[in-house]
Amino acid sequence: MDTPLPWKRPAIWLGLCWMAGCAPVQTQMPPSAPATAGAAAATLQTAELLPAAPKAGSARYEADRQVFRATRPLAGSPRWLLAQNDVDYATPKLLADFSCAMGVPLDAAKLPRLAALVERTSSAADASTRPAKQANQRQRPFLIDPGATCQSSALLAHSFDYPSGHATRGWAVGLVLTELAPDRATDLLLRARAFADSRVVCGVHNLSAIEAGAMNGAAVVATLHATGDFQRELAAARGELADYRRTAPSNAGPQCAAERALIEPTPY
Repeated sequence: MDTPLPWKRPAIWLGLCWMAGCAPVQTQMPPSAPATAGAAAATLQTAELLPAAPKAGSARYEADRQVFRATRPLAGSPRWLLAQNDVDYATPKLLADFSCAMGVPLDAAKLPRLAALVERTSSAADASTRPAKQANQRQRPFLIDPGATCQSSALLAHSFDYPSGHATRGWAVGLVLTELAPDRATDLLLRARAFADSRVVCGVHNLSAIEAGAMNGAAVVATLHATGDFQRELAAARGELADYRRTAPSNAGPQCAAERALIEPTPY
């Protein structure tokens, strides 16, 4: 019997919701701020939280290289086109990308409180990612092995791989949306996973980088929960989305069924 390769081990995604809702979060008050309830300024040092990126010569490093090479034949396929679609992760576009998973079209203009919540979550995700990238300085996979990418590699060649910012943002937003619509949890978290998988398909991130992004995104959401402002924004968006879902037309149909069939299997 063949020995399972490192990326075929049980998925790390199990337990992300637990991490986002239940994990203990270290909070720190600014020296001049009073320690009043709900006013704590949550802090997160993901460069210290995340495991170090795989080092050259390690089994995990070589596994990342093998995944990159094995997924290059996806160029031009429907999954490749979805990966290209997922490059743009601005708030209105990101909400639209979760529409099939939510079961109704998500229009940022019609859901201003939800859009503001997603924007806040995305900003926190980005802020947490930059120091961790700088701390690890992991090269992107196309700089190690030749292969096609679904977006311009010239624009990314001078930025770092680990952790993936797209994966961090996709998982953080997916977890928040799941809190707002727990009846759609499976579909929303599957789309969050696919959003991260798209970076491997695209050839611009290693598998280890999107796995770190999943952990990072969960930690961001857990930390956001420590702030009273976020809790209030979450409650406002929950009510807005619930009202919207009662009247919005279902988007169930061939397009969403095709998306589900495309993203359910992992591409690696």
